[in-house]
Amino acid sequence: MKAVVMSQPGDVGVLAYLDRPDPLPDRGTVLVQIAVAGVNFMDIGVRQGTSWNEMPNPKILGVEGAGRVLAVGDGVDGFKIGQRVAWVYAPGSYAEKIAIPATSLVPIPDDIDDKTAASVMMQGLTASHFATDFYSVQPGDIAFVHAAAGGLGLLLTQIIKLRGGQVIGRVSSADKEAVARAAGADHVIVDTDGKFVDQARQLSGGEGVHVVFDGSGPRTFQGSLDVLRRSGTFCWYGPVLGGPGAIDIMSLPRSIKLGYAVFFDHIHTPQLLRARSARLFDWIAEGKLKVHLGGVYPLADAARAHADMASRATTGKLLLLH
Repeated sequence: MKAVVMSQPGDVGVLAYLDRPDPLPDRGTVLVQIAVAGVNFMDIGVRQGTSWNEMPNPKILGVEGAGRVLAVGDGVDGFKIGQRVAWVYAPGSYAEKIAIPATSLVPIPDDIDDKTAASVMMQGLTASHFATDFYSVQPGDIAFVHAAAGGLGLLLTQIIKLRGGQVIGRVSSADKEAVARAAGADHVIVDTDGKFVDQARQLSGGEGVHVVFDGSGPRTFQGSLDVLRRSGTFCWYGPVLGGPGAIDIMSLPRSIKLGYAVFFDHIHTPQLLRARSARLFDWIAEGKLKVHLGGVYPLADAARAHADMASRATTGKLLLLH
């Protein structure tokens, strides 16, 4: 089979499109013919050497995708050959085939296509976690969403709106403003320098927002603190761009609550994974949640997809087609 393999940590030049041995299904696993794989910032982190360091090189990148069952290993119930499935964390997804633990798979409904299914597994479940578990958005809540035109930001904005909240989105360029508004953002701030606080506080009636979702790295950390109202909640994510450094908890202002959101806490059992994926698929089928595809690339062009994502010029979800 063909796969995208990294030989060592580095820039996009370490990625190669190579022949690799076909995987075989072990006990408890399912062999899948991959139709489409999702591209995520965590893949860039792996390529740069900030994670997966316990896995020896060369290794196949990617964790998310959709495809069709080719074979079922011993001890697997609930999946059959030919069935369409999706997954959210299966290392080695930048390939034509993959053997995945059955516990990591979800069935795809007939009315959801492969590209849509692959697009919401990582970012959709993350957005669901942020707006339901980590901070349960209530009607009338005002949320500040960084990178509001990105794949995660667009889904998060829609889920916040589904729950009756208001969204102030931040984007890095004027050409992204319309995309964020189309997803339902009530207000959009164009900012590249981290100077969004005054405008956001004005838009929230001077009180500040109830919750801020920040995956933009340390340069926006102080602004995200400043934009919160009393007893507001700060949802921090996005380790690829680095953390804010040591924090003196007694310096946190206005009785705010600060936490690092990990989406595995949202889907820590196979039952939760399937239930929450099914809820996303239901929202899509009902027209309540829409996926914005920002770029679709052949698998062989994974390096270009990485470069485009890192440039911050893209909007929506990036995918690799097989």
